[in-house]
Amino acid sequence: LHSDELALTCQRELKSNLKKKFQCVFEGIAKQGNPTLLNKIYTELYITEGGTGEVNNEHELRQIETTTMKQARPETAIKCNDIFTPLTGQDKLIRTVLTKGVAGIGKTVSVQKFILDWAEGKANQDVQFVFSLPFRELNLMKEDKNTFIDLLNHFSMETKESRISNFDKYKVLFIFDGLDECRLPLDFQKNKICWDVTVSTSVDVLLTNLIKGNLLPSALLWITTRPAAANKIPSGCVDQVTEVRGFNDPQKEEYFRKRFSDEDLASRIISHIKTSRSLHIMCHIPVFCWISATVLEHMLKHKREEMPKTLTEMYTHLVVFHTKQKNEKYLGKEETGPHWNKESILSLGKLAFQQLVKGNLIFYEEDLKEAGIDVNVASVYSGLCTQLFKEECVLYQDKVYCFVHLSIQEFLAAVYVFLSFINNNENLMNKLQTKSRIFSSPFRDKPEVTFYKSAVDKALQSETGNLDLFLRFLLGLSLESNQKHLQGLLTKTRSSSQSHEETIKYIKEKIRENPSTERSINLFHCLNELNDHSLVDEIQSFLRSGSLSKPKLSPAQWSALVFVLLTSEKELDVFDLKKYSRSEEGLLRLLPVVKASRAALLSGCLVTEEGCASLVSALESNPSHLRELDLSNNDLKDSGVKLLSAGLGNPHCKLETLRLSGCLVTEEGCASLVSALRSNPSHLRELDLSYNHPGDSGVRLLSAGLEDPHCRLEKLNVEHGGENRMKPGLRKYVCYLTLDPNTVNRRLSLSEESRKVTCRREEQPYPDHPERFEVWEQVLCREGLTGRCYWEVEWSGRRHDIGVTYKGINRRGMGEDCCLGHNGNSWSLFCSDNRYTAWHNNNRTTIDVPSSSSHRVGVASSDTLTLLITFTSTFTEPLYPGFRVYDDSSVSL
Repeated sequence: LHSDELALTCQRELKSNLKKKFQCVFEGIAKQGNPTLLNKIYTELYITEGGTGEVNNEHELRQIETTTMKQARPETAIKCNDIFTPLTGQDKLIRTVLTKGVAGIGKTVSVQKFILDWAEGKANQDVQFVFSLPFRELNLMKEDKNTFIDLLNHFSMETKESRISNFDKYKVLFIFDGLDECRLPLDFQKNKICWDVTVSTSVDVLLTNLIKGNLLPSALLWITTRPAAANKIPSGCVDQVTEVRGFNDPQKEEYFRKRFSDEDLASRIISHIKTSRSLHIMCHIPVFCWISATVLEHMLKHKREEMPKTLTEMYTHLVVFHTKQKNEKYLGKEETGPHWNKESILSLGKLAFQQLVKGNLIFYEEDLKEAGIDVNVASVYSGLCTQLFKEECVLYQDKVYCFVHLSIQEFLAAVYVFLSFINNNENLMNKLQTKSRIFSSPFRDKPEVTFYKSAVDKALQSETGNLDLFLRFLLGLSLESNQKHLQGLLTKTRSSSQSHEETIKYIKEKIRENPSTERSINLFHCLNELNDHSLVDEIQSFLRSGSLSKPKLSPAQWSALVFVLLTSEKELDVFDLKKYSRSEEGLLRLLPVVKASRAALLSGCLVTEEGCASLVSALESNPSHLRELDLSNNDLKDSGVKLLSAGLGNPHCKLETLRLSGCLVTEEGCASLVSALRSNPSHLRELDLSYNHPGDSGVRLLSAGLEDPHCRLEKLNVEHGGENRMKPGLRKYVCYLTLDPNTVNRRLSLSEESRKVTCRREEQPYPDHPERFEVWEQVLCREGLTGRCYWEVEWSGRRHDIGVTYKGINRRGMGEDCCLGHNGNSWSLFCSDNRYTAWHNNNRTTIDVPSSSSHRVGVASSDTLTLLITFTSTFTEPLYPGFRVYDDSSVSL
């Protein structure tokens, strides 16, 4: 009984002290100024089941972009207080939860809210004790020997005073925040086994044994980390992985309305953010909301210049604003004067750069000394730069230092490297290169071009991407529009259009060298930061190249490309999926780009019912930008059209042109479309349902809809319909062809009712005819083709040509004007066992085709077609299929 009373007393004291400790939050800043009640400002974050604890080597800003662009695939949302509750369908006990999230996404605030709710009796009351052991504080004990009880007593005076040691009797939760900040080895393989909480050993050994379950196996563990450090914990030691995703769109608004008591100011800031795609996307992460709120509040109140559009502009404004603010407060300087404290910015920039290269976010006294910062002066920096750099007292008043967000560290590192070059002609990037790299690249450029090229090279050498955002900031600072904000730091400006263009050219060269996909995507971001307007074309080229399939793009990489496209300066008026990726996955991944476009051209892109379901969100979005949607030549079927009709009937839909030609639509699909037009009749002007099978009843339904006085439909196309149009794929366009004996060369023999042609050594006794090919071993078909047609050819022997031509192709002589594909009036495909080559107007295109024993051109198997080549042309007259057949070869229709 005495023991239980001690435990209850200890729990009451612990809850009381934790409530005092965590009821206030200091948003984005050091513990100075006015605190805010956590319960008042806390906005529920989107936490999901996070898959595995594998390492993620992409830069964190792209992970932020990824979460913004995630498709509406099924994901399990988890409330902060429910992370130890098994998911629906799970039948397991959860001991250890690993929560991933990029820097600033809200992991620590989530931990604080969890602890506060427990301390206030709102949640998880079955847990009797909650202890928070941040890794940044555990680092300071790495040389000490302790028992586990001693270690716990360091962090909890309540347990020390109660002298409780048998924690296996109670339900206890240990929270380890900031695994990425851990400087302990955490050697799970080599550390000795420890079963006893009273045995003295290193902190590292205690932690690995607690996580493995050797110590206190019944205790719950919650570990938070940035994704890059997730693999420090063996996956076998983790029961559930969750991921903090930050704010969705409604939560962004909620944040700003809680942040500002002035409702009008909050509304104006929300409005400004919504007008900038890049700002709106950036605000997915809470710390970006804080950065945006800080900068935009200042700019709106003082009616300053044009709002920032790029990352570099936003961060430059942030640093300028806070340095001005602190100059006025600490140094008494007017805002109109030089606003930078040069010494503090350079010192902090040097620290930021040195530690960024090492991958450190948290700094200790020895790190400051290495950067030449007097530890006694560090507090001045955290005072001058409260919103940028902070000093925290932890155990026994030891101090740790950090920038308030990783991206601010990266920005100040870029400022330092940039200033070292501009002011002192010192290229710090070259100093980071290996000697062989320097000597192998003797740039013969202007110094500033050499400087930026060496920065690009160094960032590309990084496997973890730790210099990716730094590079974007550094290149952004090369623009004069950003340099004007650095007055007081720059002794001179240096920006020339020639150097700018040379740097852009070099980045494009690097993209074409096919570095890893992650590095390629960051180079696209760099072009965006440099305001390069050819950016979208570069991305299209990248996706059309082998980089798309070898290796296949991951969802995160797709999302980063979407982010670049949406934040580029180029207007996305017409989105043509075939310029990016002819696939339904391409559509699903690039859906945010579709939503931002006026016209979406998705013809022949293998779109199915799933794609239609996703497109509904683009039609129903408010506002909906789509005015034209072309889904022709996709096997949507009535089920897909029914889904699409739900979006078409939504009052937000403003679609004016819808093309569903060749989509396997019957009367049932027509009925869905008519119903949608009745619900939302004011906008659609053109509907193309050609090459389908609406039947008489479907046509009557559509015609009746046209007579509705509210219907604005002006053009309805139901031509070329019929039951034969219900075959999947291209076979709906199949046509019956026969070879024309009046065109066949005398060395070619026709058989099988003029459906097969074979090349013979001896000439055939054909009569003279003006349409017969005199020299070239070629033959045409009787039928001239218009509209959509499809046929297949099977061949034997070594090689042959398949082609189409206008009827006027020359038949006499052996000139190129007679040969299929070698003139402007014909197109051909040369086929052999080991290669395929397309020809038009004597121009050759070599086609890479996987090796196959199939001699059936255009078909790889019975149900799958492989696109070999597409000729795009405006045909002015009917085309006649034709063939060239070589020795000992034959072709069959």
